[in-house]
Amino acid sequence: MADFNIKDFLDKKVEQYNQPNFIPNDPICIPHRFQKKEDVEIMGFIAAILAWGQRKTIINKCTELIERMDGSPHDFIMNHQEVDLKQLLGFKHRTFNDTDLLYFIQFFRYHYNHFSSLEDAFLIGQENTGTVVLEKSLDEFKNYFFSLPDYPLRTRKHISSPIQKSTVKRINMFLRWMVRHDDKGVDFGIWSRLNQKDLICPCDLHVERVARKFGLITLDKVNWKTALELTENLRKLDSLDPVKYDFALFGLGVEREL
Repeated sequence: MADFNIKDFLDKKVEQYNQPNFIPNDPICIPHRFQKKEDVEIMGFIAAILAWGQRKTIINKCTELIERMDGSPHDFIMNHQEVDLKQLLGFKHRTFNDTDLLYFIQFFRYHYNHFSSLEDAFLIGQENTGTVVLEKSLDEFKNYFFSLPDYPLRTRKHISSPIQKSTVKRINMFLRWMVRHDDKGVDFGIWSRLNQKDLICPCDLHVERVARKFGLITLDKVNWKTALELTENLRKLDSLDPVKYDFALFGLGVEREL
């Protein structure tokens, strides 16, 4: 073990898992079905929020939702009539139901009437600062997301933020999809105002378990500080692209290679 180099090992695992064959069995396959930027953003966000439970079930539920929106999420959101919303009634994935979904549709319609990209929603209050502080972005995003009148209180539980001490796993995963860019074709890299060096590693059960084995997480509790500790240690391995190691840690956890 004296010759073991964690960076070399994890770099090889990133190379192994960050490949197109990763896409079909992961929720990221949902936004990959689209070419239109807004569709990629919308279904990427929804797929990330619904990423809870078995990946096959998540993919099936997102596929069902796409069909309920006539195969064109952005067009449905922007041009639907009140009667069309009946197509969404009865949708459910675990604790996410049609009440939550209808508010998501309302929010997206509002946002795309004011902005061309969902990236703007993560830059609220930081447009002119020159440096984006992601922790502030995530807190402000939740405030913005629930800024419409009469939002359902039950829906707040589906959007996490650092102020709640959450790891904000699902939104951090979505941000990785949208911001990271390389030549592998898994992550989209369609956003440029957020920088991949500032991203926070999604910290799910698989990632946490493997990261602890490597000493990348030492804190007992799993919360926002845990996600920051993990990411800071990953920056020591690659300061410009720390969250690429999400592929390695998640892949190792799923395959139980350890």
